[in-house]
This record gives sequence, structure tokens and C-alpha cells, in this order.
Amino acid sequence: MILKGVEASRYFAKPDPAKAGLLIAGADSMRVALKRQEVIAALIGPEGEAEMRLSRIPAGDLRKDGAALLDAIKAVGFFPGPRVAFVEEATDSLTPTIATAMKEWKPGDAQIVVTAGNLTAKSTLRALFEKHLNAFCAVLYDDPPSREEIEEALRKAGLASIDRDAMTDLNTLARSLDPGDFRQTLEKISLYKHGDSTPLSSAEVAAMAPATIEAEVDDLLLAVADGRAPEVGMLMRRLEGQGVLPVTLCIQALRHFRALHMAAADPGGPAAGLQKARVFGPRRDQMQRQASAWGMRSLEGAVTLLLDTDLTLRSASRAPGMAVMERALIRLSMMRR
Repeated sequence: MILKGVEASRYFAKPDPAKAGLLIAGADSMRVALKRQEVIAALIGPEGEAEMRLSRIPAGDLRKDGAALLDAIKAVGFFPGPRVAFVEEATDSLTPTIATAMKEWKPGDAQIVVTAGNLTAKSTLRALFEKHLNAFCAVLYDDPPSREEIEEALRKAGLASIDRDAMTDLNTLARSLDPGDFRQTLEKISLYKHGDSTPLSSAEVAAMAPATIEAEVDDLLLAVADGRAPEVGMLMRRLEGQGVLPVTLCIQALRHFRALHMAAADPGGPAAGLQKARVFGPRRDQMQRQASAWGMRSLEGAVTLLLDTDLTLRSASRAPGMAVMERALIRLSMMRR
């Protein structure tokens, strides 16, 4: 049987212990691993692995010993409670072995949980679980998490009091980060807010969010967009000393001004445009003011200038790259006036 979307998320949180098995497949190994951990914890509880009620069988070991899975599901443990036989990174070559174990499965045996990579629609392993009347198949795609998934992650992290802007930022983060990074960010925020009853704020989300290359050049880009030309040279020297390349600066500047242009051109206003561009925290408020001050036409000119600069940096020109980039940014900061 096939699990999709919200139905799959609900099943991962509360799997049916009476089923024979579950296949979780997907190209994103971190996404698959997180869901597998959730399912197994829900089936055997937090002490299940310590009580030896979890049997881990790597795919390579199962290829060498085809009876290992059948032995694992029929084994009787020292501790009472449900058991899981977990097959990791399975491929279609193991379909006959897993099919035999599922055929021999009886109520009371260990539930079979299998993880796999990106399986095509013609995959025999995928077909085995999809067509089985007592098992489930869930194929995970790199889609942004649903609101229900985000709310469940927040609940598990113990984050209940969140102001409106912070919730918007967390939604943006969930769509920008991979599942593992988002989970770690929530844990970091939860530890930060431990013992603090005040609502989580947008500034706190921004402070706890993972640092990126973009964050390294934010001060420079904000100075340029705000029209603070005298600060550009000093900030450029600092970034140059850190080893930031002119092409990297140009790419980040293009991203910044394209986001401003998207915000200025959005029918719902700059705030709606920046939300679509996945900008959050105090930086969003600054960029909202910049988009309103520049206007769509001026921002079109800024993007054109940066595209021309990018072509120059990537061409055979002998002009020093950092000087070309600095000149372009100073011109941009002067355009604001």
C-alpha cells in the first residue's frame, strides 16, 4: 500500500504495529534517515534499541546471508515488547530475499523496516511494498515540508510560544534548509529558549539560524543598498582580507538586488515578495525598506549593472576583479541618491 504526503507524515508518527513492514525510499538520505528514526522510535519506544529489540541488517550483510532477515523477524528477545528488523540501503537485488521474509511473517514477529535510495516506478522492491496488502511504501521527495510537518517539528522541540513574524521566519527556514539542518536549528532554538517564557521573536530566529556565505557579505550589501557609499571601500577591504572572491560578491549582490526587485514588483507589496524570496529576520525589514525606496525601475538598472559586471569578471579582461567589483558597488550605492 502506498503512503503519500500528510498521510505518510501521520503514519511515521504513529505506525501500525500489526503491519508486516514499511519501505521508506528517497534520493535525500538525510530525509529518509530522519523518517526511519521516527518510525522505529514510535514502534519500539526510546529504550527499544538498548533492550535489543532492534536488529540492524546492512544491505551488504543481507546479500551475504540471505537468511539473516528471516532469522531476525522470528527471533525471540530477552525483553518483552515489539521488535523491528531494519534493513538499511536496500536495492532491487534484495527483493527476493525481502519478499521471502514478508511471506513468512506472522503476527508477533518483528516488523520489517527497509530504507532505500531513489527507486524508480519500475523498481521491484518498491512494487513489492506497494502491492502488499499488509505493508506500506513511502517515497520521499525533495518537496518543502508541509505546515503540519513544521508544526509537528516545533511541538517536538518544545516551541509553543512563537510570535507571528517568528513563525513566518521558521516556515522560510524549513523551506530553505535540508531536514537535518532544520531539526538541529530547532534544537538550538529550544535550548536557547529553555526557561524563557517570552514568545520566540524574529530576531532570535535570525540569531540561531545557520551562518551562510551570504551572511558574510550582508553588511556590505546592506550598505550598498542603503546608499552608504563611504563604507563600501572599508567593507570590501575586510572581505578581501578574508579571501572572499569578487565573483562570489557579485553573485551575492545579484541575489540581493533580484530579491529587492521581486519585492518591489510583487502585486502584494514588498513584504509578500520578500517572503516568496525566502528572506527572514531583521534583514527582511531592512530589505523591505530598501525595495520601497529604490522602486522597481531603479532596481532593474541595478540588476543590469551587476549582470554586466559579472560578464566582465568572467571574461578574459585583465582588469583586477576586486577593483571592478568595488567600482560597481560604489556606482550602485550612488544610484540610490
